[in-house]
Amino acid sequence: MFEATEFEGLWVIEPKVFGDARGYFFESFNQQMFEKATGVAVNFVQDNQSMSSFGVLRGLHLQLGEYAQAKLVRVLQGEILDVVVDMRPASATFGKHFDIVLSAENKKQLYIPRGFVHGFVVLSQTAEFFYKCDNFYAPTHELGVIYDDPDLAIDWQLDQSQLLVSERDKKLPSFKEFKEKVF
Repeated sequence: MFEATEFEGLWVIEPKVFGDARGYFFESFNQQMFEKATGVAVNFVQDNQSMSSFGVLRGLHLQLGEYAQAKLVRVLQGEILDVVVDMRPASATFGKHFDIVLSAENKKQLYIPRGFVHGFVVLSQTAEFFYKCDNFYAPTHELGVIYDDPDLAIDWQLDQSQLLVSERDKKLPSFKEFKEKVF
């Protein structure tokens, strides 16, 4: 099932899962079905996977210009709160955020078009996170926004004292500073 969100191009995908006493099977990605349902032509070129423990917050990141990336994200084990912020200045939802719980149990996926900062926090003891990208990683073109920016007012569902954030992510600019630097 493909569900459009209020954010143009942002889709929640819930696969049809076939289960029995042996376990389950589902098709995690089918390009023809994806393109027919969303109207978006994709060519994924890189797959990434991470494992994190409870409270780890990764984000909010994006790549700009010719290095921008669209992503299809899901959780293989555990549970996360996945968050995106629309950074497309001409968008009706510019500066607004969307969040969704993704888990191994619900098997939901989120398609994130180019132009969104992205991050997640682990809500379970551990979580394995998997995502497909339509462009290669280019660290020299990676930017971001600080996760606790008051203008974005993201509820990460955990107390600040429970969050484990990298030193690099703690130094990301505010939403206002990002706008001034990029736009």
